[in-house]
Amino acid sequence: MKFDIDYVEKLAKVLADNSLTEISLEDGEQAITLRKEVMGVAAAPVVAATPAPAPAAPAQTPAAEQKEVKKGKPLTSPMVGTFYSAPSPDAEPFVKVGQTVKEGDVVCIVEAMKLMNEIESEFSGKITEICVQDGQPVEFGQVLMYVE
Repeated sequence: MKFDIDYVEKLAKVLADNSLTEISLEDGEQAITLRKEVMGVAAAPVVAATPAPAPAAPAQTPAAEQKEVKKGKPLTSPMVGTFYSAPSPDAEPFVKVGQTVKEGDVVCIVEAMKLMNEIESEFSGKITEICVQDGQPVEFGQVLMYVE
């Protein structure tokens, strides 16, 4: 699928209408990033369409492959926003490394446009790694944590 100009224009409108600074999409071997450059005054969106990088050939040692597989399934951010590990600054985090979760359990919050979006685990298992820190900005599709 190629990104046609109408589709790119619609994405640019979404970028402008929602006070976003960047939108990134990937479809198979194609990727597109729209970024609004701000220099004192809002500028027009900058569009950069590039082929997605080809997956690297497996040149890892067996030990490295085992370590990567052991991380588990990635739980990714469904949106651009700010990651929060707890419902409030003084509350305990939703999950910690080593904790077991069930599918549907709330594992974090991603704030987007002043809305607090509870992110639920897509599968059951044990949290093996939390990849982002509290208050850190996250991108769409960014790995938040791994569940084994």
